Amino acid sequence: MDRRTFLGSLSAAPLAAQKKKTNVVMFMTDDHGAWAMGAYGCREMHTPNLDALAAGGARFTRAFACTPVCSPSRMTWITGTIPSVHGVQDWLRPEGSFGEHTRHWLSGKTTYSSVLEKHGYTLGMCGKWHMGEDDKAQEGFSYWATVPGGGGPYRDPEFVKNGVRTHLREYKTDSVGDCAVEFLDTVKEKPFYLLVPFYAPHTPLDFQPEEYRAPYKDAKFECFPNEPIHPWQNGSQRKLHGNVENKRGYSALISGVDANVGKVLRKLEAMGARENTLVIFTADQGWNAGHHGVWGKGNGTWPFNMYEESIRVPLIWNHPGRIQASKVLSPMVSSYDYFPTILDYLGVQTPADARRPGRSYAPFLRGEHPRWRNRLYFEYSYVRGVRTENLKYVRRTKEWPSELYDLERDPGEKTNHIDDAAYANVKRSLDAELDGWFEKYGAPAQEKWRGTTKQNLTVYSR
Repeated sequence: MDRRTFLGSLSAAPLAAQKKKTNVVMFMTDDHGAWAMGAYGCREMHTPNLDALAAGGARFTRAFACTPVCSPSRMTWITGTIPSVHGVQDWLRPEGSFGEHTRHWLSGKTTYSSVLEKHGYTLGMCGKWHMGEDDKAQEGFSYWATVPGGGGPYRDPEFVKNGVRTHLREYKTDSVGDCAVEFLDTVKEKPFYLLVPFYAPHTPLDFQPEEYRAPYKDAKFECFPNEPIHPWQNGSQRKLHGNVENKRGYSALISGVDANVGKVLRKLEAMGARENTLVIFTADQGWNAGHHGVWGKGNGTWPFNMYEESIRVPLIWNHPGRIQASKVLSPMVSSYDYFPTILDYLGVQTPADARRPGRSYAPFLRGEHPRWRNRLYFEYSYVRGVRTENLKYVRRTKEWPSELYDLERDPGEKTNHIDDAAYANVKRSLDAELDGWFEKYGAPAQEKWRGTTKQNLTVYSR
C-alpha cells in the first residue's frame, strides 16, 4: 500500500463509522402511568434500570397517548394517525385480534416499521401486538414472538414464536425478555429495530414471581391514592379498590419489566452495540390506581375518561454520546408524534400523509430549541379532547356530560367548569378548535364516530 492509499484509508474510516445506521430498542409497557416509576417521583417503585435510563438520557415530563386504551393507542403509535382515521376505536376483542375472523387492521396504512424495513433495518417484535392477526409477523418484522390477544394470564402462557406455538418460561414477562435477547443474537452486524411491548402491568394482578414482589414486602404504597370510588367506575374493575395486594401486584409487574429491560441492556453491552443503539421506553397509555377514585384507564369509567393519569405516559430516550444525560424535556408530545420523530432521528425521510398530524420532537433530543405549540388532541370512540398548557376540554357526544378543567388552578381535575359562565367563551373557542382539528386530519363529525370502525365494540357497565 502506498502512502496516499494508506492516508486515504485512515480518513475513510471515520466517515464509514458516521454512516453506520443507528440501532433502536423500543420498550413499551401496557397500562403504565408515568407516575408509577422512580424516575417520575414514585420512590417506592423499584425500577433501577429504568431510572438509570432516565438519568443517562432524556426524560419527557409531558408525554401523552392520543387514546387511553390499548389497541387504538398502539395503532396510533405505529401509523401516526388518529383512531377515526386508522379505524380502531376501542380495544380489539379476541375475535378481532386473532383467529379466523380477525382482520389485518393495518392493511393499506403506512407504518414506521415498514418504512424502516425498506431502509435496510432488520426488525424484531417480542410481546403484545393487539392490532390484528396477532400471531403473524407483519409490517416489516422478520422475528415475531407473541401471545395472541391483549391480556391473559402471566403464568405459563403459550407463545407463538415465528409461527410455532410453544411454551417458554413460566412467567410471561421473563419470556418476552428472553425472546428479545434471542432476536439480538440473530442480527450480527445488520442495523436493527427491536420492539419489546410488554403485557405488564396490565391485569391480571394475581401472579408475579417472588423476586419481583420482594421489594414491596413492607411498602406503604404512598403513590396509590385512597380516594372514594368514582361514581362512574367501570364495574369490572371496582373490585381492585382498597386492596393492598392489588397495589403490590401492580408494582411487582412493573419491577418484572424493569428486570427484563436490564437483561436486554446487558445483552447490548455484551454485543458491543450499546453505543450505537438508541433505547426508548414508554407505555401505550396510562393507568389510574386510585387516582380520581378510579382503577383503570380510559375505560375504567363509564362514560370513558381522559384524566391525566389515563393519558400521561413515561417517555425516555437514551443514546450514549448522542442524547445528553439527565436531560428533562417539558414540551407536550403525543403518541401521534412518534412516527415522524423516530424517522427524523434515524435520518429517514417521513412519507407524506396529510392525515398524519404529528410533529418531530427529535430537535429537542439534539439539544435544539424549536418553536413548539403546547397543544394536544385526544380521541376515544365518542369522546374527543384538547389539552392546552392550562386547560383540558373533554367533549362527549350528546348522550354524556362533557368536562372542562382549569389545570393551572386545579391540577387534580376535581372541578368541572363546563357550565361555568366564566368559561363560556373558552368553551366556544375550544369547540371550534376541536371541530377544525379533527376535520383537518380526516375525521368525521364527532356524532358520526361509529362510522369510522368495523370492529365489534365492547359493551361496558358501571
